[in-house]
Amino acid sequence: MAKLIIEGNHPLNGEITVAGNKNAALPIIAATVLTEEACILENVPQILDVRSMINLLQDLGKTVERISSRSFKISGQVNKTHLNGNLAGNLRASILYLSVLLADKGEVRLPPPGGCVIGRRNVDSHFEVLQAFGAEITTDEEGYSAVLSKPKPANIFLKEASVTATENAMLLAASTPGLTIINNAACEPHIVDLGLVLNKMGADIDGLGSNLIRVRGLDKLKGFRHAIIADHIEAGTLAIAAACTQGRLTIKNADRNHLIIIEHYLKQMNINLEFSDEKTMHIKPSRLVSKTKKIQVGLWPGFPTDLMSPMIVLATQAQGITLCHDWMYESRMFFVDKLIVMGAEITQCDPHRVLVSGPTMLRGQELSSPDIRAGIALVIAALTATGQSIIDRVEIIDRGYENIVERLNSLGARITRKN
Repeated sequence: MAKLIIEGNHPLNGEITVAGNKNAALPIIAATVLTEEACILENVPQILDVRSMINLLQDLGKTVERISSRSFKISGQVNKTHLNGNLAGNLRASILYLSVLLADKGEVRLPPPGGCVIGRRNVDSHFEVLQAFGAEITTDEEGYSAVLSKPKPANIFLKEASVTATENAMLLAASTPGLTIINNAACEPHIVDLGLVLNKMGADIDGLGSNLIRVRGLDKLKGFRHAIIADHIEAGTLAIAAACTQGRLTIKNADRNHLIIIEHYLKQMNINLEFSDEKTMHIKPSRLVSKTKKIQVGLWPGFPTDLMSPMIVLATQAQGITLCHDWMYESRMFFVDKLIVMGAEITQCDPHRVLVSGPTMLRGQELSSPDIRAGIALVIAALTATGQSIIDRVEIIDRGYENIVERLNSLGARITRKN
């Protein structure tokens, strides 16, 4: 395993460009199974989860050519109906191959998907989606099997507005002739991006960005060219890092339309933030103050759960008491003990809520990254702290953040990676 050695108390200054959206790239990669024609993907983030998703695609028989550092050409046929257990165990998004393999081959064998352990994330909603199209599903100790001899359009109500269940429903609906209706759908920007790709492939989808999506599918879908949208979670993360270190940072490719709620809460923490245009955000040094008193995650367009961990670090540097509440995942808060060791004043009320008192001076410590978002939060804490910090298991951070050491060092951070 690799580790980062971080010398703290150096402000992040300069200019940085936000990478492609991880949560858009993964389902769009899965969508290439639905056609044998060439698909050109641009602005693909250089992260481990993308590499794992592409490894699975190649193992299934697809041809993947790297055009440039962030562009791929994907073509050819799938010649398997089962996913490699070792590869699928690396990421949660492997479950997206359920729908596309059923659409293409009529059957699929899937081992339990991997990914970060931040709470109970069962697969029931995915199975209900597949069953609505007529699939038969069986489970055993080694995973799940599904068979779908003749898919039929479905009228689906999701019990929870699950992002990946919505994506599986859209992927299968796009390749099923007729009208499928998805009620209580997720409506995050990456859902919209997937919908735009499926429209390019020949499907007719309306309602994108709302919780009612109508999909008119086709028997045969075609290839496409598409640039992945920017990652609003990374944009928010970089803004928080700059604010915590009292830096002066210009963040490019930061889509303001995807940052409305994030911008609101950052300003509620008294961050000096402004946009010079709809894609360029500027962070300036400011006296951090918690004016909001409470930050609670919500379904889109609510505050994103993936930004809660960095926001807790920000709260340690802001004057006042902030209640941070993530009702989605019962293990999201289980990294705060590491911040407490660094000197933060945090009271964990229950698995979903913490009270953060600030500002506090953080001290460098030796830490271990428990999941992607907590891992980047610990990096921000280490950048903010006095002294040296060592963060272990950084491959977990690599799963979601592109070349983070090189990019932060270009802004004035002092980070060394050791394998």
